[in-house]
Amino acid sequence: MKNISIILSLAGLILYGCATVPVTGRKQLKLVSNSEIIPMATEQYKTVLKEGPISSNQEQTAMVKTVGVRIQKAVEKYMADNKLSKELEGFAWEFNLIEQDVVNAWCMPGGKVAFYTGIMPVCRDELGIAVVMGHEVAHAIANHGRERMSKGLVTQMGMSTIGAAMGQNPSLTKQIFMQSIGMGSQLGMLKFSRQNESEADKIGLIFMAMAGYDPNEAPKFWERMKATGGGGTPEFLSTHPSHESRIEELKAAIPEAMKYYKK
Repeated sequence: MKNISIILSLAGLILYGCATVPVTGRKQLKLVSNSEIIPMATEQYKTVLKEGPISSNQEQTAMVKTVGVRIQKAVEKYMADNKLSKELEGFAWEFNLIEQDVVNAWCMPGGKVAFYTGIMPVCRDELGIAVVMGHEVAHAIANHGRERMSKGLVTQMGMSTIGAAMGQNPSLTKQIFMQSIGMGSQLGMLKFSRQNESEADKIGLIFMAMAGYDPNEAPKFWERMKATGGGGTPEFLSTHPSHESRIEELKAAIPEAMKYYKK
């Protein structure tokens, strides 16, 4: 009877802790709320900006912010049209370019975006920035950070103790959040599974298309990214699918994204 009770409790918690990813409809684990994770993400974002430095390149900074706002508006429209605006509660969008020669960009839960100047030569222009921006914003809209943190809670504490841990040990909760966003890494960037990365690619194509950017640019961007690999893998690609599979998957997803594209 005790084992049955435990199984039923775990099953109930799993059902209670499920959410649906916008756009794709995939079910994901949700054991923390945006109201819990976004303040921690915002705090970490401020820390990253303090360490900076923020780029003084006005032209590149303006492009990042322009593309960011256009994709932000596209996302907000999509969510409103699909009666999902509640999912954006707590979002406070911000787009910054950090002066560091690293091929990287990321978006924290809550819409806090950072590009590094090292990725700008690969982006080249607004179209390239839109490919990256759409992908990174897609991570936030798909709540991949929340999903990763939820899985971290299960791994470290077990399903039966999560509720108590969240309420009684906030410092442990924050520790798991920091591990979830990869704070042991050089840049504090979010570390996602390949499934999350592929999903963000597809969602990102739709968001960039809605913002008026041609999705056909995405495979071209990743061809350029592939060429930057040299003798090693850029940090931006550390957990991503292989170049070849990613490019093929993007090409396959373009027809769907083009339905949203208006010049």
